[in-house]
Amino acid sequence: EVQLVESGGGLVEAGGSLRLSCAASGFTSDDIAVGWFRQAPGKQREGVGCISHFDGSTYLEDSVKGRFGISRDDAKNAVYLQMNDLKPEDTAVYYCAADRPTHLMYSMITGNTSFPRYWGQGTQVSVSS
Repeated sequence: EVQLVESGGGLVEAGGSLRLSCAASGFTSDDIAVGWFRQAPGKQREGVGCISHFDGSTYLEDSVKGRFGISRDDAKNAVYLQMNDLKPEDTAVYYCAADRPTHLMYSMITGNTSFPRYWGQGTQVSVSS
């Protein structure tokens, strides 16, 4: 079965950095994308960015461009979210999700997060001021 496991969250001061990892297993197709979502207290879950397993193309939300980056390590079957210059408003539970690229991009653009089929358990990121 498909399994996604996030790690790397924690408590950091504003301006600090964290690197989140999403370890994936159980996929049988390369036609898939892995994305990062987050849900802050009192807010709706929103997309952060995603990466295609097929060609490595990436997408990032405007709110995190210039601070966050997304990458992958095919040998380790992992996807990373590098977060720099963290701000208190970045505080949220971060989830990785996987689905066909079309479905994942639709969720990123529209905010409808019901489409991604597979989700990790989430990892807490807390940024203090």
